[in-house]
Amino acid sequence: MKKLFAVLGMITCMIGMTACGSTEETTSTPISEEQLIQYGEQNVASMQQIISQNAEAQYEENEIIYTGLTNMKSAMEDIGDYQGTNGGDVVFKEDEIVVNINVLGSEHNAVVEMIIDEEMAFTSISTNVTYSTAEKMEKAALNTLLGMGTVFVVLILMIFIISAFSIIPKIQAAFKKKPEEAKETETDNVVAQIVEKEELSDDLELVAVISAAIAAYEGSGSTDGFVVRSIRKANKSKWQNA
Repeated sequence: MKKLFAVLGMITCMIGMTACGSTEETTSTPISEEQLIQYGEQNVASMQQIISQNAEAQYEENEIIYTGLTNMKSAMEDIGDYQGTNGGDVVFKEDEIVVNINVLGSEHNAVVEMIIDEEMAFTSISTNVTYSTAEKMEKAALNTLLGMGTVFVVLILMIFIISAFSIIPKIQAAFKKKPEEAKETETDNVVAQIVEKEELSDDLELVAVISAAIAAYEGSGSTDGFVVRSIRKANKSKWQNA
């Protein structure tokens, strides 16, 4: 990290000297693209050293540097083994300078983009892995398949949900039917009891007649000696045989 800030300080001093020379109309050499690329390569090397030591957590206080370190660390999975840098290019804009450094790797190359503002402070550091055309096409195809698969899964879920709407009324009807059946059973029992009572009340006269006949047959003057509990129809064939 000290190297990183040292390089940034050198760039700041050189830019400051250039600005002073322009106001005093003295001749001075402005910072060149070669110098910016050289300092950029030094920064990349310092960042790579920090990552190799797993020491990026020490720079969490500086959000831009920490983000650049974590981004480069995640990109190393595709880059492979770090094999140094191979120059780069510089883009001068009105309010910022963009320094692109080419990084060489055992599996993929990459470009580390460092953006510096007017005050010569880093505003962004990111690592972009360079993929071949075939790899880009493969990733695009996978993304397309993933997107289409997600859409089909959602559509299937929607179909199941919509089809469930027709089942819900049947379930509700089944739950409502059980209490209604219970009520009907209770009603039938009550009706049966009422009918039974009515039938018994209708048979009272018949019971009295039969009781009197039995008492007369036995020669007793009253029916205290027996009780008629039920009346059933006799089989006609037995009476006929008798």
